[in-house]
Amino acid sequence: MPHFADLLSSQNHRLVMPVLTFPGASLCGATIRQMVTDAAAQAAAVAALHRRYRLPVVLSAMDLSAEAEAFGCAVHFSDGEVPTVLGRLATDRASAERLPVPEPGTARTGVYLDTVGQLRTLPGRPLVFGGMVGPFSLAARIYGVSEALGLTLEAPDLTHLLLEKTTAFLAAYAQAFKAAGADGVIMAEPTAGLLSPRALASFSSAYIRRIVNTVDGPDFTVILHNCGAKLVHLPQILESQARVLHFGAPMDLPAALAKVPAAVVVCGNLDPSKVFVQSKPDEVATATGTLLAITAGYHNHVLSSGCDIPPQTPPANLDAFFEAAHAGQ
Repeated sequence: MPHFADLLSSQNHRLVMPVLTFPGASLCGATIRQMVTDAAAQAAAVAALHRRYRLPVVLSAMDLSAEAEAFGCAVHFSDGEVPTVLGRLATDRASAERLPVPEPGTARTGVYLDTVGQLRTLPGRPLVFGGMVGPFSLAARIYGVSEALGLTLEAPDLTHLLLEKTTAFLAAYAQAFKAAGADGVIMAEPTAGLLSPRALASFSSAYIRRIVNTVDGPDFTVILHNCGAKLVHLPQILESQARVLHFGAPMDLPAALAKVPAAVVVCGNLDPSKVFVQSKPDEVATATGTLLAITAGYHNHVLSSGCDIPPQTPPANLDAFFEAAHAGQ
């Protein structure tokens, strides 16, 4: 079975790999609440997307609340929206020091590990990637996003304490995905995009590098996703040593491709809301064709959405994206 690098090298056209899971709920009659709490429902939704679009890579859902819930955070669920973290679990040094590091599989992280195992049985055996949060983004959900951003300036040692705990869990969680049969993980670190480049290097890339060094290799790929990053962050993001980077709409993608080493793969970056949800099918096709054109000289570009495609995305827009993607090859 080929792995991600093999898949890229074997393609005679651009790899198409949107971050696409939640729109599958409407294709199989599931709710978002069911998808994030039941591995069978999540696998069925992804399988419905795979049948419709013959995806070469499938993903478990990008749910950035699951790991925080495993630490003990309260989470809000609804039938139509992706879960969100409520309140703050740690509010000072004492509560951060008391924070236990959970085992992979705790709370709903077990749903995602089970989903990966089920996705391995899909026809044609597409590559399977687990979705997980990044270390700073997890710390921010535990401590509060605005509070965590301030903490990097006011109490960096406390920030590092939180990051030691989140990184220990996430390294083990990535290993659990590998043991479950995943071909890799896509690690979402959006909150780090709100940091200065220097702070991103210290509070994000340094810890991601530990996870990459733990699990990344010929048979397992860590894709680092940061939908808030801009070109000014790129040198520090490269310090993570992730071989595959996934960026959102704020990133100048052609400029990023011109700056990264040829061995680094860059994915992205059609705006999930503006393009996939709010546009009409012909506008989706135009945006897709434009992105293909401006990145045409780069064989290390993977065509993707800039972030997780929302549940309410019209199926006609997804159809238009895939049709334009394949027509433009």
